[in-house]
Amino acid sequence: MKILVTGGAGFMGSNFIKYVLEKYPDYEIINLDKLTYAGNLENLSDIEKNPRYIFVRGDIAKAEDVAKAIGAGVDAIINYAAETHVDRSILDPRAFLDTDIYGTYTLLEAVRAGKAGRMVQISTDEVFGMVHDREEEFTEETRFDPSSPYSASKAGGDLMCSAYFRTYRTPVIVTHSCNFYGPNQYPEKLIPLFATNLLEGKKIPVYGQGDQFREWIFVSDHCQAIDAILHRGVLGEVYNIGTRQRKSNFEITELILNLLGKDEDQIEYVGDRPGHDFGYAVNPDKLMRELGWKPEVDFAEGLAATIEWYKNNEAWWKKIKSGEYQKYFEKNYANREELLNLK
Repeated sequence: MKILVTGGAGFMGSNFIKYVLEKYPDYEIINLDKLTYAGNLENLSDIEKNPRYIFVRGDIAKAEDVAKAIGAGVDAIINYAAETHVDRSILDPRAFLDTDIYGTYTLLEAVRAGKAGRMVQISTDEVFGMVHDREEEFTEETRFDPSSPYSASKAGGDLMCSAYFRTYRTPVIVTHSCNFYGPNQYPEKLIPLFATNLLEGKKIPVYGQGDQFREWIFVSDHCQAIDAILHRGVLGEVYNIGTRQRKSNFEITELILNLLGKDEDQIEYVGDRPGHDFGYAVNPDKLMRELGWKPEVDFAEGLAATIEWYKNNEAWWKKIKSGEYQKYFEKNYANREELLNLK
């Protein structure tokens, strides 16, 4: 297989690329990434010389960039490229519309033109709005009810996928996942933000009283889910990716404090986010039943491993917090032209 992974320099995309190259010795990966603030090629430094991998800098919302990356064609597109941070979407929605809606449209057009055998859309449980307790769950049929510009933009891209399948029979599958976590996650998200702040001796900001809850999946479990969906998923279908491991923000805060030997004096309670959803919870039974996937990593185990990784990799996240990481492209890629010469 030859696979185009969009947004492959980000947290989830980079983990999936390394997962595929390790598991499938005859697969080839093209990584198309715009290198916005969350794109970090250092995430892929250990495989950047792999002959089965190339990087192409480009924007999924630009048809010419997508065409350059696809070349003569690919077997599949895995669309990780997205603007994802809710707070940023509240401050400036425009970038989210460009990437999450128009970018998805551009990729679908490439698939419709026969340049890719299928597409897997990576999306979020936030498109469904919120649940009010931990027993309520989103199914694949739950009505979209987004609360933020971020979740609305993702819902728009997902609906475009559904419309393309119904109208053109474009081979596409949509996934809705719970919250990701694990090593290499950009430190604006809750777990890496809290861990790195505490390691720097800073306070950690908790919205309201921290009673909002989320469902969590470790990065390797998500990679395995996408693997199953890519190879065995039914075209035109939607699959929820969840673990039923649900924790309130305050519960996670306490766990991180304990793992780092800190106390609750490090918490700074801040005003709640506008339109903040109380909870997310997805029903993953369809994925488990039809494709045989199930999560393997317990949350407490995965969180401990994640915090240990941030403790042992200060150089990585300090470069991000200082902005130094953005020089990696200029140092390692800016003076060479990547050729689409995969066999």
